[in-house]
Amino acid sequence: MTTRRQPPPVPPHGVPPALSEADFRSLYDRLRAQGPPGHGDRPGALRHLTPERVVAAAAGVREGRTVSLAAPVQTESAPDNAQPASHRITAPGPGEADAPGLHFARDRFAMNVHGDVDSHLDALCHVMFDGELYGGVPADTVTPDGAGALTLDLVKDGIVGRGVLLDVPRLRGVPWLEPGDQVTAADLEGAETAQHVRAGPGDLLFVRVGHRLRRRSLGAWDTARARAGLHPAAVELLAERRVAVLGSDGNNDAAPSAVAEVPFPVHVLAVNALGMHLLDYLDLDPLASECERLGRRHFLCVVAPLRLPAATGSPVNPVAVL
Repeated sequence: MTTRRQPPPVPPHGVPPALSEADFRSLYDRLRAQGPPGHGDRPGALRHLTPERVVAAAAGVREGRTVSLAAPVQTESAPDNAQPASHRITAPGPGEADAPGLHFARDRFAMNVHGDVDSHLDALCHVMFDGELYGGVPADTVTPDGAGALTLDLVKDGIVGRGVLLDVPRLRGVPWLEPGDQVTAADLEGAETAQHVRAGPGDLLFVRVGHRLRRRSLGAWDTARARAGLHPAAVELLAERRVAVLGSDGNNDAAPSAVAEVPFPVHVLAVNALGMHLLDYLDLDPLASECERLGRRHFLCVVAPLRLPAATGSPVNPVAVL
């Protein structure tokens, strides 16, 4: 298959100002100091997702309609997928399928979990900053044999709560944000007002930038060099609202970075400072269409990662229940 290629994206107008390293570190210190690390099996931002809030989210189901928030796993190389997932059928062998008796079809799957195209969840051990993980845990607890703390096992029972979708391209009247564009706190609050919803304590917040629609329409591009995402200063609003999980149809981080010295400032602030799980490279287009049809932007959301106890992340298929 021939991969469509497109010219390098043109940086958009009106990109928010960059942050100096000093300003970024000041923001990092403020967020890190905002609350206790959590306790038991609910460390970090998941402490805001209480059983009572789960019950309230379940009570909001009206239609019984389910929508996947994941993109199909990509097994072909592309400008944003230098290490594509591998999927092959291992059985039946030659001539076996037509033979009498019982036979099974079997397959094998492998992937780079933290790539730039497949939907995945980041565990709290994924982001190392200044030699530490979230909560001051030493970064050397992550070894080639597996992570020793803050692993994917923290969410072995899944994450279930109220999901909130903020559609930033819809707010701006465009199909997608161009690579390099950045979503500000004002964009998030503007989307809340225009779309009649407000993110609050314990919510799973999903920010649509239109990444998937652009990729389908124009073809893949080098997202490591240019992609739309959140401006790091917007993370302060998520902390104030006590959001539990952040997800996007992009990487959550924009490129180029707003902080020249830190390539992924949103990951550092969300995962490392706040202890907030991230969901990267979702497909929010079907959900956006369904939310528009129903006239609501909140739903029950179920996130069920694989049981990989020592892992730093997992492929994931979040499901919205409307």
